[in-house]
Amino acid sequence: MPDDADPPAEPYGQARRCLEIIVSALRAAGVTPANVVRSRVFVTDIEAVEEVMRAHGEVFGTVRPATTGILVAGLFDPRWLVEIEVEAVLSAESGTGPGGPALD
Repeated sequence: MPDDADPPAEPYGQARRCLEIIVSALRAAGVTPANVVRSRVFVTDIEAVEEVMRAHGEVFGTVRPATTGILVAGLFDPRWLVEIEVEAVLSAESGTGPGGPALD
């Protein structure tokens, strides 16, 4: 978080923040969530999964990347309950398709 600010307190808010960061990175690479083919969602509390996946669905909608949910004992920053990572396929038109750099 900017200036070491606390993350949102609830899992849904944290998931939304993770996804905002992801969408910003995708845009910087010249693509959108439609280019995401895989996501991994890490949660520290199984009870948070429904809220986290609601946020995930709001961003990815009908894209429906292959998604793996992983229950973890904790994250590096104990204030965080959620971590999300994605893999995207970049188009050849952007110059980052086959033979170019990949976005993980």
